[in-house]
Amino acid sequence: MRPPPRVAVIGAGVAGLVSALLLAARGLDVTVIERATRPGGKMREVVVGGRAIDAGPTVFTLRRVFDEICDLAGTSLDSLVTLKPIENLARHAWSEDQRMDLFADMERTMAEIAALAGSAEASRYGEFCRESRRVFESLEGPLLRSSLPSPHGLARRLGLREMWSLGRIARYRSLWDVLGRHFHDPRLRQLFGRYATYSGSSPFHAPAPLMVIAHVEREGVWVVEGGMHRLAEALADYAEALGAQFRYGEEVREILVEQGAARAVLLSSGERLDADYVIMNGDVAALSDGRMGEALRDAAPRALPTRRSLSALTWTLLAETEGFPLVRHNVFFGRDYASEFRDIFDRVRLPRDATVYVCAQDRDDDNDTAEIGPERLLCLVNAPACGDQAPIDSAEIAECEERSFSLLSRCGLTVRRRPETTHLTTPADFERLFPATGGALYGQAAHGWMATFNRPASMSRVRGLYLAGGSVHPGPGVPMAATSGRLAVECLLANLDSMARSRTTATSGGTWMG
Repeated sequence: MRPPPRVAVIGAGVAGLVSALLLAARGLDVTVIERATRPGGKMREVVVGGRAIDAGPTVFTLRRVFDEICDLAGTSLDSLVTLKPIENLARHAWSEDQRMDLFADMERTMAEIAALAGSAEASRYGEFCRESRRVFESLEGPLLRSSLPSPHGLARRLGLREMWSLGRIARYRSLWDVLGRHFHDPRLRQLFGRYATYSGSSPFHAPAPLMVIAHVEREGVWVVEGGMHRLAEALADYAEALGAQFRYGEEVREILVEQGAARAVLLSSGERLDADYVIMNGDVAALSDGRMGEALRDAAPRALPTRRSLSALTWTLLAETEGFPLVRHNVFFGRDYASEFRDIFDRVRLPRDATVYVCAQDRDDDNDTAEIGPERLLCLVNAPACGDQAPIDSAEIAECEERSFSLLSRCGLTVRRRPETTHLTTPADFERLFPATGGALYGQAAHGWMATFNRPASMSRVRGLYLAGGSVHPGPGVPMAATSGRLAVECLLANLDSMARSRTTATSGGTWMG
């Protein structure tokens, strides 16, 4: 009996975990190689003061993506993790007396908008919701779930009616422009413009269809009991139960190409792991940089440092807070939104007027005013992805930190920080964690209308090598990265089925077609 095909999965981020899970469920011989000591990749946690704090993605959306993946693997998401839906998606503040909550329920959000900016703006929000839903429903199948999207293919699958509907926003050059049609109040453009940063991009250059994130959030946002990292652990545990092997603390030095196909991975220890297929769950920049071997420099479209997405400064800390009624997700806006992105993308420096995101991980809808003592916080400021070129010096970081926490104070939030319970991560640190990225957390920035089609697809240009992760199609974010893992598996299995049919042809007709 022929042994099952061997697959080496490089990286135990969410895309690699999904790939391993689905392949192991099909009976393939799967080995996952991960340079860290635990699964998760960017879905990581940091221990501060003896308490684990999510230090990567903090928002769980589109749970049906994972429901479908788990169903394919013979399990259910609810059997792997416990999820709790939250109604208050985020609390936003511009000053101590300018606040607005965004809810999953459209009517509650309209009431908030009316109180902040008037009833006319609330009505415009209703139309924005309807349009974002139309765009999402048009694009989900032919674009987000396609392994090789193209403008021509998108037009063919959508048909004239849907293309005409999308054409209504095609005339807008950016997300910022389309938001200007929907909202007159600059604070609301600022609030919804922040969706561009979910893909590591500037709202002034990101394409208008990113407005679909508004609909995605209204479909539901959940808290994972035990933290987002628990999801990574659960996926790894189940993949292992299905037979996948995990090798933590091991680093891949090279993907070996033989006779034009990926056939093995060489570890830093010198050990060779033979494989029939390789799935790379890592930033594609590592390929074009030659870090996976000279033979793979052209295996995917070149990732240019000038097109990198956002990086970040993050503070994971335990601290007492007062003054501002924090909920799970909180966003504090500066006065000059455009300057934030000019500083990052044009001047390659930390923003002088940054937006500050605060994830209060001991809170949810029920305890926004609770006295909970020192609490777990993740505070984040967008930053340039220059961690491998001209690392930001300590003085600039200190100035950004002072400005950022001063903004929180102006909005009414006091955070009593202590050095011994504060952990700072910079773009240079992210580069060390995720080599070849410069600290970019989302691959290449989604700037321009062709950005989606320019992302590398699931199949590389080298036979037997497949790509997954936030730097490839359909893009960054937990559900998108998971989808990329599923797409890579689908492409691999389609090739495997093709080879099986070829062998059948060879047996019956005497000619091998594979």
